Amino acid sequence: MTESKSSYLQIVRATSIFGGVQFFNILISIVRTKLIAIFIGPAGMGIISLLNSALNTVSGITGLGIETSAIKHISEQYNEEDLKAVSPIITIVKKIAFVTGIFGTLIVALFSSWLSELTFGNSDYTYLFIYLSITLLFKQLSVGQMVVFQGLRKLKILAKANFYGNLIGLLFSIPLYYFYRIDAIVPTILVISVSSLLVSFYYSRKIKIEKSTISNSELFGEGKSIIKLGLMLTLSGLLTLLASYIIQIYVGKTGGLKEVGFYNAGFTLLNSYVGIVFTVMSTDYFPKLSSICNDNKKIRISVMEQSYMSIFIITPIIILFLTFVPLIIKILYTIKFISIIPMVCFGILAMLFRAVSWSMGFILIAKGDSNIFIKTAFGFNFLSVVLNILGYYFYGLEGLGFSFLIYYLIHLVVIKIITKRRYDFYFDIAFYRAYMICILMCVATFFMRYIPNPFLKYSLMAVMIALSLGFVLYHLNEKIGLKFLFNSIRKRRND
Repeated sequence: MTESKSSYLQIVRATSIFGGVQFFNILISIVRTKLIAIFIGPAGMGIISLLNSALNTVSGITGLGIETSAIKHISEQYNEEDLKAVSPIITIVKKIAFVTGIFGTLIVALFSSWLSELTFGNSDYTYLFIYLSITLLFKQLSVGQMVVFQGLRKLKILAKANFYGNLIGLLFSIPLYYFYRIDAIVPTILVISVSSLLVSFYYSRKIKIEKSTISNSELFGEGKSIIKLGLMLTLSGLLTLLASYIIQIYVGKTGGLKEVGFYNAGFTLLNSYVGIVFTVMSTDYFPKLSSICNDNKKIRISVMEQSYMSIFIITPIIILFLTFVPLIIKILYTIKFISIIPMVCFGILAMLFRAVSWSMGFILIAKGDSNIFIKTAFGFNFLSVVLNILGYYFYGLEGLGFSFLIYYLIHLVVIKIITKRRYDFYFDIAFYRAYMICILMCVATFFMRYIPNPFLKYSLMAVMIALSLGFVLYHLNEKIGLKFLFNSIRKRRND
């Protein structure tokens, strides 16, 4: 097998391993969201959204970005034949996770009244923030385990830990929402964070890593490099969280909690359900890119391969989504949420641009190019806030979807210019040709939604679904060989 085929096959394997379990995670998330929509409605969803946004913002500040920076350092030092070599860095990561978790908990508890005033405009939610402060410690301890799984590329363990943590959280949340309705919000958030923590500790015992005694000087030396990159990522993540926070506060003050619920429902659909494709692929992609970060030629090949697979996977998903979006909204939420359809239809088109800019964007992180990374983080998040506020001001929820699309189109162009100038990254003509066909198929399906005759509309959409699947299978056969791919998957399952 050629090196190129082997690389594409590895992407497919990694995606299938983590993606299969993530599919069930999505189902769990769908059930949880459905429960929220039925038992507490859009206003309750708005409260959950604002609470989580506030907690995630604080966590983004105090967590020091170790959920990404630690993966890079572990993957660089890991040797499959010798876990002993990587045990010191793992010990350091876990110590950092504990300290940052305690720090985050104290910050939320101490500033609970201020967080309530800023988030909801009053101090009525102060005690909720105090109760939920401990979740920041639970989250960081879970992160400390999860980054080890990912850095060592133990994808099966990582996938199982994610799945069972979510499943246990769901099983406990069902009776809570049923009996206590809106009063179940805080207990449910606590239960979900505890279940994730316990499951992550359980699976961490399956990796036999020798305990290492770390001196203060070693802790400071190794920890400094992790925290340095982490601070860069923290600032970027903080800006993203703050941008989302500002937008939700603006929507809440302008349109009310119900509109925040609609906003959150729409972008949960885009970022959590559709966007899970990127989370799945990054699980193996980022550690791999980090291990070759000093070789621009290898980086170009890896990023281009990942970009190909990204557009092949996301294109049929977009077309299927556009075809069945009314049904999807009714299944995931309720008929009350039907007004978010125009927003998510514009937003889903953005995913095709996001797929490629996402693949290129990891170059900056793998390289540790802090200067340009911070500049782009400021610029892109400022742009996101401006576009979303303008979009909502002029066109309401639909304007938010359109601004999301424009944002990722600009994001793609800017990242392409940066990576070309700094790392001589470029795509070949064959990629642009395949990408343009994907764009045309998605845009054509988008406009088919406006055909008044239902029979003609859905007949043409069915044709587009078939064309997109045929297009993807043709290219997969060209890149890997479908027969070889199916045999490889079957063999791996038997093993």
